[in-house]
Amino acid sequence: MSLVERIAQADELGLAVSGLACLDRCVPLLGGDDEVLRPLWAALSVDAAPGDWPGHLALVRDKLDQTAGADEAVTLAHRMLTAAPADRSAGELRPWADACSVAALRIHRLLDGADPAEDRAGTVDAPRAGRTDGMSPLVAAELRRQITVLEVLSGHGPAGLRRALEVTTEGRRVLRAALSRRSRRDTP
Repeated sequence: MSLVERIAQADELGLAVSGLACLDRCVPLLGGDDEVLRPLWAALSVDAAPGDWPGHLALVRDKLDQTAGADEAVTLAHRMLTAAPADRSAGELRPWADACSVAALRIHRLLDGADPAEDRAGTVDAPRAGRTDGMSPLVAAELRRQITVLEVLSGHGPAGLRRALEVTTEGRRVLRAALSRRSRRDTP
């Protein structure tokens, strides 16, 4: 099953975690540390009150740098954060989760050295639909993480949150390493 199909079939929790996981993996671009999104993860737990999400989302937005820069990857990460819906309904979450998926894959393509003009041509649509030929290792790993998060949640429900967070933490470390490589590459 393709990533697009998994997002289309995901329930409210799967959609919220999918979007949040993409955002969390890209949070280094926003100047955030490993703990900045923890309140949102906690708001998705079984023990959380239904109204926790909007308040925690507002706090997270206040903590993270809201200044979009000239860097395309940073701009994409900002869009993920600003587009996060305060309403945790499937109808609100599905377009956000889908947009976060696309943005995270585009960010990984850009960090892998893709030309931003070429990237806007929809080059992440094929992998999301299941066609993975010619994909860079960085993008392939992000695609696997996105699929794994949705698989874990569809198979285990709320009990899959811990595993989804583990996958996300690993992805955040990979993104930080890619940022470091890009910084070294771009520094004269």
